[in-house]
Amino acid sequence: MSPPLTQIDLEAAARLRGVIGRLSRRLRPTPAARAAGLTPTKITVLLTIVREGPVRLSELGEAEGINPTQLSRTVAQLLEGALVERSADEGDRRAAWVKATPAGRRLAERIRRERTDALNAALQELPVEERERILAALDGLEQLAGQLRKGEQP
Repeated sequence: MSPPLTQIDLEAAARLRGVIGRLSRRLRPTPAARAAGLTPTKITVLLTIVREGPVRLSELGEAEGINPTQLSRTVAQLLEGALVERSADEGDRRAAWVKATPAGRRLAERIRRERTDALNAALQELPVEERERILAALDGLEQLAGQLRKGEQP
């Protein structure tokens, strides 16, 4: 069992949460996403569909924490934009699958590339010591992300 968190740990966790939130908000809007008229929710859903491959709508909703009504609207808008395709589940007609179209995969890749380029440009502006500290923290941050996924935090 892990020792209880100290006040310093709680303050650091709050700072980390704030930084992650700011980074996420600043990376969301990309030229490709804006040109396609994608909201943050649509971007997230599209990127998940591309990453997961064909996925059941119910699993997509659970993974993204989106209620069925909002998910249905979001997927319908992605369908209208020809970014995803929807198909019935052969074994359960009440269930449906979604997968990215080639256009959806291309757009997702462009969004990822634009986000990577934005991060790279920002990193280049930092002093070398700060860049090295951030890069040294990547392994720990990846482990933290995995731990949060296992715990499925709200």
